[in-house]
Amino acid sequence: MSPESALLLHATVASTLPHRSPLQISAWSHERRWSIRGEEPLQGLSLVDGRTDDLAEVAKAARAWHDGAALDDIHQAAPFVHLTGRFDVPDHDPARLTESEWRSMRLEAAELESDWQEFYQSLIEAAHAEPALRALYPFTSHWALRFSTTTRPHLTIVGPCLSTSGEGMYGVGRGFISPDLGQFSTAREAVALAVHHLPADLGPVALGG
Repeated sequence: MSPESALLLHATVASTLPHRSPLQISAWSHERRWSIRGEEPLQGLSLVDGRTDDLAEVAKAARAWHDGAALDDIHQAAPFVHLTGRFDVPDHDPARLTESEWRSMRLEAAELESDWQEFYQSLIEAAHAEPALRALYPFTSHWALRFSTTTRPHLTIVGPCLSTSGEGMYGVGRGFISPDLGQFSTAREAVALAVHHLPADLGPVALGG
């Protein structure tokens, strides 16, 4: 593929909102289809994504993103746009960024297409229901749930790791390789042990920038 052809496969559309990165638009090379991704710049995490074979719909999404429309309104303007669950946090408030990440993680777990979706969602929901864990910034590594006392881009890992599998067991470990602290038949039991192993007197989540 020539450099000139490659240029036609990618485009960006800036937003009037400073807390949104330019919308990334990619054309598929072997099929009439386009993908989009809209991020927030601090953490580089997606607020919206989606794919469609209708270029007119891409144009509607790009216009709404450029104009600074609310995320729900972008989806209404172009229904192919998928909302990731994250929301705009213009002031980079760490507590709001943490809330946004939990919201995205819960939506991802609900939408996951996998044989172990039910177990993974149970784990995420059980962790979110526990105030001590909900107050921490969540992230995943190899689908294992971990926690941080700072937001992205510079995480500060704290506490144990929670994981599950297609067999319906829930593990707690000091790393995601092995559940060396225990295995349980319910997510609630695993979460309780994780809370027990948290350091005392954790303060509020701080900005990791």
